[in-house]
Amino acid sequence: MDKIPYFQEEKPLHEYLRQHARAQPGKPAYVWYGASLTYRQVDDMSDRFAARLAGLGVKKGDRVVLFLNNCPQYVIAHFGIQKLGAIVSPCSPLFKKHELAYQVADVGAEVIVAADTLYPVVQEVMDKTPLKHVFLTSYGDLLPQEATIDVPPELRSPKNRVADTMDLLEALEGMSAPPQPELSMDDVVLMTYTSGTTGMPKGAMLTYRNALFKTASATFAAGVDDTTVTLAIAPLYHIAGMLMGLNVTIYSGATAILMHRFDPRSVLQAIDRYKVSHWYSIAPMNVAAMQVPDAKSFDLHSLKVNPCTSFGITLTQPLAEQWRDFTGGCQTFEAAYGLSETHTCDTYTPRDAVKWGTQGRPMPGVECRIVDQDSRAVLPVGQMGEITLRSPGNFKGYWNKPEATAATLRDGWVHTGDMGKLDEDGYLTFSGRFKEMIKVSGYSVFPEEVETILIKHPAVRQAAVIGIPDPAKGEVIKAFIVLKPEAADTSVEDIIQWSREQMSPYKVPKSVEFRAEIPATGTGKVLRRLLKD
Repeated sequence: MDKIPYFQEEKPLHEYLRQHARAQPGKPAYVWYGASLTYRQVDDMSDRFAARLAGLGVKKGDRVVLFLNNCPQYVIAHFGIQKLGAIVSPCSPLFKKHELAYQVADVGAEVIVAADTLYPVVQEVMDKTPLKHVFLTSYGDLLPQEATIDVPPELRSPKNRVADTMDLLEALEGMSAPPQPELSMDDVVLMTYTSGTTGMPKGAMLTYRNALFKTASATFAAGVDDTTVTLAIAPLYHIAGMLMGLNVTIYSGATAILMHRFDPRSVLQAIDRYKVSHWYSIAPMNVAAMQVPDAKSFDLHSLKVNPCTSFGITLTQPLAEQWRDFTGGCQTFEAAYGLSETHTCDTYTPRDAVKWGTQGRPMPGVECRIVDQDSRAVLPVGQMGEITLRSPGNFKGYWNKPEATAATLRDGWVHTGDMGKLDEDGYLTFSGRFKEMIKVSGYSVFPEEVETILIKHPAVRQAAVIGIPDPAKGEVIKAFIVLKPEAADTSVEDIIQWSREQMSPYKVPKSVEFRAEIPATGTGKVLRRLLKD
């Protein structure tokens, strides 16, 4: 098919929310540790937040920053902003003051919605940014009196009230219908920050059309419909978590069991209690869930489909088979390849034609080419080069960065800065970032390539590698290893000797450092720059 047909007509996702609120008003859109938020409630509360923002002078095209982790208030704020034609700019709740100040100032936001526990960071950036209005919310505000699954202890923290700020939920009181600005599918509605192919983080400008196209794609790939119960754990502030946990839910009319953060026992409780059928996960989550001491006491047979991303731990066929046996039949597979500039999910793995070691094949409506990075000539099947993409999901450019936009967006194609190859069946193998490529005696080494091998060592739980300077070879490989608990007596020499037997000499780590953990983003993506620092 040329493109995934939409469940309804082409319109912004918040209009899908309105439709579901009319058609199935009492159906839970989100369940938050036992408290249900229906489609009518999500629509009404986001309407009232849009009206409150309009009262502050927020209008179409203005940017509003979200600085909080998963909670129902995130959903309310996200769609309230977009109903006005304003632009959501998510910030990681892991941000420190310099990171928050940079993004808020760069995007020019006057309004921020933050968790009350993060207010000290907001306070530190107020005089360094255009911020004028602060909405705070407590993660515990919408918790039920009696939870149905384990609640993270931090959600029980006392509410933090701060003078000269507005409480998000209290700010909805007394609000009526918001303005109805004229909107185009090509209006920018999301600005998610990414390092792109080079330099400081940049705001990738994404439209209503980008979001709808990729949401329909992800819904198709996972087989979600209005009978589905999903588990939403991946961070909503991250493009993949936003797509799967927020957009797919509202688009399809499904019910999402929303969790503040990953906890392996709570995952098993949620699947059992709510008969979850679909879960987008990250491979270490699956491994952790299987290690829960009383895991066999939970009924997991409802879980049928589990798109999974390899971060830190590679999703292999043996791991997938172990998960299938553990759950009683759930199929897991590599979820997709994608990036912020394309609203992610550019490829998918057909559930009846899984190819291990690949990221699947292009979504209907997505064109993928492998090109020579210098000549830009299209390369033949099987040859490694730069991944380029063209689809209705491609972004409009970087906010206030015309040169960076011109370097990435060329003739309608996004030049990703990623290395990969296509096989004869059109399946994509992602091999790493050009900018993270390590040159060892003239040989090109991609960190993911070495990490994928190291993780096969029986003692290794997680692995990350970087290049470090070497006077003779230019660069050599340094590996950071997290050992399995039962393999604590493994030595550096054990790892290096095993590597010599498993990989080309220039890929073998010159040095190994054991760590208790490897720095990663909220979604589990390894932060190699911190290892370099």
